[in-house]
Amino acid sequence: MRCRLPRRMLEYGLTVWVIVTLNFALPRLMPGDPFLYLSADQGDEVARFSQAQQDYYHSQYGLDRPLGIQYAAYLGALLKADLGYSIYYNQNVTVLLLRRLPWTLLLVSAAVVLSTLAGCLLGSLSAHQRGRWGDRWLYPLMIAVSEIPAFLLGLVLLFWLAAAWRLFPLSGAMTHFAMYNSSWEKLLDILRHAALPVLTLTLVRTGGMYLLARNSMAAVLTRDYMRTARAKGLHRLRILARHSLRNAMLPIVTRIFLSLGGLVGGAILVENVFAYPGLGRLMREAVLIHDYPMVQGIFLLVTLSVLSANYLADGIYARLDPRIQAGDAGAP
Repeated sequence: MRCRLPRRMLEYGLTVWVIVTLNFALPRLMPGDPFLYLSADQGDEVARFSQAQQDYYHSQYGLDRPLGIQYAAYLGALLKADLGYSIYYNQNVTVLLLRRLPWTLLLVSAAVVLSTLAGCLLGSLSAHQRGRWGDRWLYPLMIAVSEIPAFLLGLVLLFWLAAAWRLFPLSGAMTHFAMYNSSWEKLLDILRHAALPVLTLTLVRTGGMYLLARNSMAAVLTRDYMRTARAKGLHRLRILARHSLRNAMLPIVTRIFLSLGGLVGGAILVENVFAYPGLGRLMREAVLIHDYPMVQGIFLLVTLSVLSANYLADGIYARLDPRIQAGDAGAP
């Protein structure tokens, strides 16, 4: 394991460097100029900057320098944990990200927990009833739901549960100008606004978790120790929890971490559907107004989060399966 660790760190370091380089280049490849027009919140052009103003702002943000010098300055700022200053919002990018990040974390963490619980439960039941009526209707239903795009499912839920039935708020994360009598009342308001975005992400991700749990559980049920447990006359729930589910958890735990990247990507679309003030909506606004530092900061935060989740998945996978550690120790 010690021999393999430096190589893994080198691989992750190289990946981070490639991501940082692409993160620097992609915003500058976007058509347009952040100082050509003064843009409104929806990207509408409000007023045109004069040539003198454009030259001043380009010099102020260092965009008039050669790309090599800009790239070196960008790397130097990252080493100091400085993500830059937002062109449009006139605030530090780190401050804005920290302000929006908790809302996205609320959606993603809730969706991970709920989709994992629902997927594992339904997948286990389907595996135990494989070939019977329960599995025959649940399997195609989960596949159909998992294939629906997150933004389309969000629109359906928005029109159905919020607009038609008025069970949930239409948009936002909190009621505007609300006066709360207690923290509990404020928390309930936040949860009501987050219900539909979380439900959308949960439904989209439950199908994949269901298929993984079903296949993993079906493979475990054919093992010899499962036949031995049934022959001993153990209760079905004990067999399910202690023998089958425990041995089927390895790929499921790995999938939880690896699915974080997809959940963040789905959250970006869902947040724009429900006008939820997370990183997804902030990214859309930053792209529309060509706010280079903000786009770079959001992309970097998302990609590093995905890499961190993958690294944690590798570590947890090795701890759950000692054979991986033994293989690493014997590797050159």
